[in-house]
Amino acid sequence: MTALRPERDSGTAGDQGSSYGQPYGDSGAFGDGWHEEFASGAAGAAGDGGVRYRAPLGDDETVALRIPEPSERRTGTGTGSAGDGPVGGGRAARRKAAKRRHGRRGAPRGQSAEVEAEEEPKAPLSRVEARRQARARKPGAAVIASRAIGEIFITTGVLMLLFVTYQLWWTNVRAHAQANQAASNLQDDWANGKRNPGTFEPGQGFALLHIPKLDVVVPIAEGIDSKKVLDRGMVGHYAEDGLKTAMPDAKTGNFGLAGHRNTHGEPFRYINKLDPGDPIVVETQDKYFVYKMASILPVTSPSNVSVLDPVPRQSGFKGPGRYITLTTCTPEFTSKYRMIVWGKMVEERPRSKGKPDALVS
Repeated sequence: MTALRPERDSGTAGDQGSSYGQPYGDSGAFGDGWHEEFASGAAGAAGDGGVRYRAPLGDDETVALRIPEPSERRTGTGTGSAGDGPVGGGRAARRKAAKRRHGRRGAPRGQSAEVEAEEEPKAPLSRVEARRQARARKPGAAVIASRAIGEIFITTGVLMLLFVTYQLWWTNVRAHAQANQAASNLQDDWANGKRNPGTFEPGQGFALLHIPKLDVVVPIAEGIDSKKVLDRGMVGHYAEDGLKTAMPDAKTGNFGLAGHRNTHGEPFRYINKLDPGDPIVVETQDKYFVYKMASILPVTSPSNVSVLDPVPRQSGFKGPGRYITLTTCTPEFTSKYRMIVWGKMVEERPRSKGKPDALVS
């Protein structure tokens, strides 16, 4: 089938005496598949024959008039792509086509399908499906168990941290305050002329212990009870049956003392740093008793009570005398063994003569 073409009137200037052109599909001077066209404008009217150019001939199916296909009739798009041509079917169909082309919010044509799909409301879930999805969102037994174990570990760690803080810091703060108060009360009693009886009640303070090298000044109380004496930052005198030791003013004997090495004031924390000849002074209401450090037993069993004998076996002392024994736990932060420090009295000085040289220098 050939296309219908308008005829060109002859007689214009420069015309070569031929018609406007040849029919479509006719192979003219330009060869098969091409036809001759004249450009419109003043030049053609002037009789110069117009400007010729070559245009490709289409096949019969695209050039000729034809009846649209049913699908094209239904969409009204003709030979164009979907949504490009006129839309039939009324106002609703045209609105729908416009939404497909531009999207509901002016989205580009390539994104209109995605926007439409995203904006389409989802169908409500059935009750069974809703329950199934709710159960799927709930954590499983393994997840719950792991969370519970993690919380237990965290809680345990926090409690351990609090316990360590209490043991290493707070017990020292409290014990130092209690020991300082006990020492102040004892000195006030001495200054006011209150005399202590010959014997003392358990937990009652009766003297002060000075270790100048370690900068220690701590009250000495009767007994070695933890709650009444040792945990209050004081040093305890072995006075119980089976472990009873002599007092400082005894003519001979061993004055035995116990104290914490760690926590609760830790008065004996650094007694391992004492060297032979370092002074250890016991101050009472009437006198100063000055000892010189003699020897140390770094480790021994807690049941080795022979260290408190009047003449301790491992001290190096050869006979009766006036001795002092300091006992504490070792290694640090444990109570597995005991550390022992011995000293020998070298001076008994009345308070009326003033402080001994060990406390003055």
